[in-house]
Amino acid sequence: MHNDIQHLRDILKSAKTIAVVGLSAQWNRPSYFAAKYMQEHGYTIIPVNPRYAGGSQGPAETIMGQTCYASLLDIPVPIDIVDVFRKTEDVLPIAHEALQIGAACFWQQLGVENQAADQLFRSPGKASVTNRCVKIEHARIFGGLNWVGVNTGVISSKRPLCT
Repeated sequence: MHNDIQHLRDILKSAKTIAVVGLSAQWNRPSYFAAKYMQEHGYTIIPVNPRYAGGSQGPAETIMGQTCYASLLDIPVPIDIVDVFRKTEDVLPIAHEALQIGAACFWQQLGVENQAADQLFRSPGKASVTNRCVKIEHARIFGGLNWVGVNTGVISSKRPLCT
């Protein structure tokens, strides 16, 4: 099965660079949280989001210290995993681009399960993951569950002092 633990472990152990399609610059968005976790665990994160990519509006912005690109086709370095934070109906063209750039794995985040994109990517023998969070799977497989997603200092289990 393409979503089993051994398959996911193999993908995550061999990958070094992750292009995150739909990465938000807002720290409280799920895409930012997942990408920040992966960056903290040694992966190079490449943001892909036309909103922050510059163009006629000016120079490209950076997210987490990395230049943001409008498309996978604009990225000048090899990509191991294309991690998609987009609606299911928007995924198929992204899978075509991921194949064009030679990405090793096409990863659709939780709630995203475009079967046509999955089949397109798996048909040449490449890895494809659907309806899984890269952060959650990494934490589950490699023991990062202590980094549960609330290490921002904004959320606390301590009750406020009453005065």
